[in-house]
Amino acid sequence: MTEPMRLIKKYPNRRLYDTQTSAYITLADVKQLVLDNEQFRVVDAKSTEDLTRSILLQIILEEEAGGTPLFSSQMLEQIIRFYGHAMQGMMGSYLEKTMQAFVEIQAKMQDQSKAFYDSKGLPSPELWAQFMAVQTPMIQTMMGNYIEQSKNLFVQMQDQMQQQARTMFQTFPFPGGQQGDKK
Repeated sequence: MTEPMRLIKKYPNRRLYDTQTSAYITLADVKQLVLDNEQFRVVDAKSTEDLTRSILLQIILEEEAGGTPLFSSQMLEQIIRFYGHAMQGMMGSYLEKTMQAFVEIQAKMQDQSKAFYDSKGLPSPELWAQFMAVQTPMIQTMMGNYIEQSKNLFVQMQDQMQQQARTMFQTFPFPGGQQGDKK
């Protein structure tokens, strides 16, 4: 039997209240829920509006400001350019699937690395260094290939959509063009 989703209420004073523990919590506590793979939902205490995404974005903002950023300025600019763009929904799905693929690769790597731990659960530094020397380039290559294949599929799909649009609209008279004109 699965546990019910943990409910966190956000009050107007910006405080977060965990209904499971009956205590106020911080963004750091919410981050720990994420790290622990706990299912939760953050809602406005008054309106019950779902605020989960905005709280997660706050955590990301704090993480980005606090240390080595995950997102470069160039990447953030590219993401911003997709808002309001026809491909916005597809981009979100693509990023989600890419992240999931990366997580799966990481989990497999962790499984493989268990052989490098001694009986006390500590990694042998020499074996770990050797393992990472081999794994890191391999993962980078694999992710690069995945992204390249995704890019190629996306370009093919875009070409097919353009061709379908041309076929579908070729009989419509457009200003400045001739009917049936294929440019």
